[in-house]
Amino acid sequence: MATETSAPLTSIANIGQHEGATVTLRGWLYNLRSSGKLLFPTFRDGTGTIQGIVPKAAVPEELFNTLKELQLESSVVVTGKVRADSRAPSGYELDVENVQVQQAVSADEPFPITLKEHGPDFLMERRHLWMRTPRQSAILRVRATIMRAAQEFFDTQDFTRTDPPILTPAACEGTSELFEMKYFDEGNAYLTQSGQLYIEATALALGKVYSFGPTFRAEKSKTRRHLTEFWMIEPEVAYADLDDLMKLAEDFLSHVVMRVLEKHRIDLKTITGGDEKAAKLEKIQAPFPKISYDEAHAMLEKAFAEGAIEKPHVYGDDFGAPDETYISNQFDRPVMVHRYPAVVKAFYMQPDPADPTKALCVDVLAPEGYGEIIGGSQRIDSYDLLKERILSHDLPLEAFEWYLDLRKYGSVPHSGFGMGIERCVAWVCGLEHVRETIPFARTLNRIYP
Repeated sequence: MATETSAPLTSIANIGQHEGATVTLRGWLYNLRSSGKLLFPTFRDGTGTIQGIVPKAAVPEELFNTLKELQLESSVVVTGKVRADSRAPSGYELDVENVQVQQAVSADEPFPITLKEHGPDFLMERRHLWMRTPRQSAILRVRATIMRAAQEFFDTQDFTRTDPPILTPAACEGTSELFEMKYFDEGNAYLTQSGQLYIEATALALGKVYSFGPTFRAEKSKTRRHLTEFWMIEPEVAYADLDDLMKLAEDFLSHVVMRVLEKHRIDLKTITGGDEKAAKLEKIQAPFPKISYDEAHAMLEKAFAEGAIEKPHVYGDDFGAPDETYISNQFDRPVMVHRYPAVVKAFYMQPDPADPTKALCVDVLAPEGYGEIIGGSQRIDSYDLLKERILSHDLPLEAFEWYLDLRKYGSVPHSGFGMGIERCVAWVCGLEHVRETIPFARTLNRIYP
């Protein structure tokens, strides 16, 4: 329809660097409004969206008519002059001079996702297309930065990345809620629920390590916080105790949030519809408040007595979602709850010398009711105690012989934590459901597309 252009190629995210100049964008038609002799196409290119202005008198008639009939999500190469406009979300608009249509979507089979409201089932069935919308694209950009910042933090703190196996012979935490498969002639194998046990081994080889990869949980959970396949980053540090671990966790989270704020204020506004989320994230700076399990329980007892929560918390139980929500809402930044009863925690957690009924562990609860985003502990470093715990949890001793070896040859106090990327994305982006935090969510009832 149009000739090639020599205007420099740019992205919408960087278009402000070209104010007053003519540039070329490669993208798709996201929306189109018309007002008589004016067209207002909105283009997207994966880095953002920008509105174009097309006066009928300023462009060839063929271009105007073709654009007027163009269906949403048709792919286009657009040339135009960048003009500052404070009313525009990006601060700029494009005076369109030329449009090359790469592929025109058929009017007989238009793009199925429109600007009207759609239900979650409709959208999840079309996730491969839904992620093109500005809000979903913004979420995935924030996710990418969170993953990059997480890795950057550990890389710059002299950690070595050591990725554990995804197929394992036994459960990490002793649960039966694992995805099981036949492994040749070796019996059953399981999709990993954590790389922790394996990076304890690499930590005792390298000192400070982390792993970063997919993990799997076969819990039949329907909550807004759970996926069956998600990404986890897990650091492990030799010669580190619980206090060292809590310091590492708060510095880590502060760094991740800082990087999101540096890069994604516009995206956060696209996702949430305002600037309030960014203002809340600005408060996420170390140090974080730290309370013991006993202090958290006392807080819940008082809240129940005052009618602030519906059900009393039973001392000795783990915290449920309403409990975590209430606790986290008392603070403007993540709160670190430490020293839970050992009976509700995993077999490998070091008992507190001051009270062996408590584990030297910590859960980091995100503000605004987003629940646990980090869980970690100091690990048992005694061979005899770890062996006793494995047996008392009815775990197959032969599957953990290699893990016990770590306590036989140069054992030291060591600690680590895990952070699920999707929980962090949900909190940072203010999302109601974790299914929007990953390109293709795997949940109890969803494995398509």
